[in-house]
Amino acid sequence: MKKLVIAVSGPPASGKSTIARFLAKEFGLRYVSAGNLFRRLAQELNISLEEFHRLAEKDKKYDLMVDQRTIEEAKKGDVVLDGHLTGWIARDHADLKIYLTAPLEERAKRLAIRDGKSIEESMREILRREESNRKRYLEFYGIDIRDLSAFDVIIDTSKFSVESVKRIVKTIVEEYIESQRKM
Repeated sequence: MKKLVIAVSGPPASGKSTIARFLAKEFGLRYVSAGNLFRRLAQELNISLEEFHRLAEKDKKYDLMVDQRTIEEAKKGDVVLDGHLTGWIARDHADLKIYLTAPLEERAKRLAIRDGKSIEESMREILRREESNRKRYLEFYGIDIRDLSAFDVIIDTSKFSVESVKRIVKTIVEEYIESQRKM
């Protein structure tokens, strides 16, 4: 079987990283986070993440740098790609594209707990990031991140426990692998 590539996408605090890391470990795949690539570029430029976001809003070369690195990792294979936009960016290289989501209020609560912020502050941060991503990708690539037709699977993670979501995605990947063996 060819080398497996899974893209896990979704909005902030939807459970992407948790599920992507789980899949990588469960199936012996590499884990690559587009968010970490973005943060690494900010560090390389010696600027804050907020400042880097502002630069990226004005100049698409920063997003293109992250996206190119994401595509390079996908081409290597045997990887789980984790990021808000990886399903769209790596769509031609990913075998499975999984989109995780949850209502804004739930995601704000998760982010508040994770980062030690207020729910209100978390909600503002999520809304700002989502709008920034939406505008940039629509303008730079013509990608509407509200159009989920690129995805094979969409899961509302607020409907299930974390362990249930893990079981669901594990089953999906196992079934995909099995179906590929039979082809």
